[in-house]
Amino acid sequence: MVVLRELMNPNVVTVAPSSSIAAAAAEMVRARVGSAVVMQGTFLAGIVTERDVMRAAASGGDLTSATVSEWMTPDPSSADPDSSAEDAAQLMMLNGFRHLPVVEGRKVCGVVSLRELFAARIHRA
Repeated sequence: MVVLRELMNPNVVTVAPSSSIAAAAAEMVRARVGSAVVMQGTFLAGIVTERDVMRAAASGGDLTSATVSEWMTPDPSSADPDSSAEDAAQLMMLNGFRHLPVVEGRKVCGVVSLRELFAARIHRA
């Protein structure tokens, strides 16, 4: 069984709820990832994704003044690093999201994307 610990990206981009959408997008581009976890101190407050950035851009607002908290998904679902890839894929498909924070205890230790789950499935076949 393949577990998320083997697939997740441990290089997590983190932003504060008060960060601008433009700053969050710049960090995501710099790190070449499609999401950033939103941290309120040590607490996982949300996740902002490339889809959220696009929605913010389409709104016509100023992305340098729009905050992450306005566009993020608050209190996102998460998974344990020892969860199976199949369980994570099912959770993501049923709920319509493409990025899943991986949390061990109370610490965000990675993010897994549908792309990583599909790639692992293809390589295993």
